[in-house]
Amino acid sequence: MDFTQAGLAAGTTLLAVLLGGWLTTRAQDRLWRRDDQRQWRDIRLTAYTTFLTAFREYVAYVLLPSARITAVPRPHSPHDLMPFFDEQGTRYKEQLEATKTELRLIAGRPEIVAASRTMVQQARLLAAARATHDADALPAERFNELWAAERRFVAAARRELAVHDLADEQPASA
Repeated sequence: MDFTQAGLAAGTTLLAVLLGGWLTTRAQDRLWRRDDQRQWRDIRLTAYTTFLTAFREYVAYVLLPSARITAVPRPHSPHDLMPFFDEQGTRYKEQLEATKTELRLIAGRPEIVAASRTMVQQARLLAAARATHDADALPAERFNELWAAERRFVAAARRELAVHDLADEQPASA
C-alpha cells in the first residue's frame, strides 16, 4: 500500500509540474506575442508618420513659387506626365520614394500599400501639373484628389493600428 500511495503521490506531483510548466509556457508565449504586436505597431506608426511627413514636404515643395519642375510623358503605358525636379526638389522626391518603400516593407495590410501608392500617384500628378501651371493656378481637382487620397491612407492606417476615435469612448451626456 505504501508503494501505491508513493507512486500516486509522485505521479500527481509530476502531473502538477507538467501542467504548471505548460501553463507557464502558454502565458510566456502570450506575453511574447503581445509584446511583438506592440513593437510592430510602434514600428508601423513611425513608418506611417514618416511617410506622411515626407508626403507633406513633397507637396509643400511642389507648391513653392520658386520650385523648378519639368514634366515629360512617360515612355510606356500609361504615358502620363513624369515630373522632374531641380536638385532641391529631388531631395523631397527621394525621401518620399524611400519612405514609401519602407512602408511597403512593414505594412500589415494591403490597403495601406494601395492607399500609399494612390497618395504618391496624386502627388506626382500635382507636380506634373505644377510643371505647366503657376503655383496659384493649379486645378482644384488635383488638390481634391490629393487630400482625399491622404484621408484614405490615414483611415486605413488608423484601422490597422486599432486607433479608436475619442468620441466613441466618451459617454453620451444626459
